[in-house]
Amino acid sequence: MVDAFGAMNAVGLLAFAAAGALKGVDADLDLFGVTVLGTLTALGGGIVRDALVGRIPVALRTTTDVGLAFAGVVIAVVLAWLLGGRVRGHPVVALSDAVGLAAFAATGALVGIDADLSAFGVVVLAALTGVGGGSLADVLLGRVPAVLHEDFYATPAVVGGAAFWIATRFDVATGSATLGCAVVVFALRVLALRGDWRLPTIG
Repeated sequence: MVDAFGAMNAVGLLAFAAAGALKGVDADLDLFGVTVLGTLTALGGGIVRDALVGRIPVALRTTTDVGLAFAGVVIAVVLAWLLGGRVRGHPVVALSDAVGLAAFAATGALVGIDADLSAFGVVVLAALTGVGGGSLADVLLGRVPAVLHEDFYATPAVVGGAAFWIATRFDVATGSATLGCAVVVFALRVLALRGDWRLPTIG
């Protein structure tokens, strides 16, 4: 039976690998570049998560995570082929990214609770796990990371992490709290995309 962490980690790896690879297709990278970008997007957040709690990253201890990342890249390549390479602005990219953000924010919150972090620590770990891989991919593409200018990109992960911590204070089962966190993050991100939500800027 797959536990809550394993399920969310698998979903996040597939979704983020696909989202990162599609961004690579959009940037006209070759197959190697698309694969590197997709794999980095998938694995980056988890590596950050594990490093922050002082453990060897899961991606470096087993081949499962890398295998799932490669599978996500394959899915993206097939989708790009079906779309004729026209992925710029396509909803599938934003949807994959939203799913990955939700799943990885949930794994970050779960690892934070297991590591006995404070409420602040759980929220931070949820946010950094969710945005870590995508931010690294943006840097490779020469872009300002989305987390720094798309205000409602990291915010859903923060809210989801807080919701997870609150749920655990009320003795909600871990599996339910993890799923609830992912649903909150995904819903907020999709609503933000549809409504073009933005936090106020300074100046």
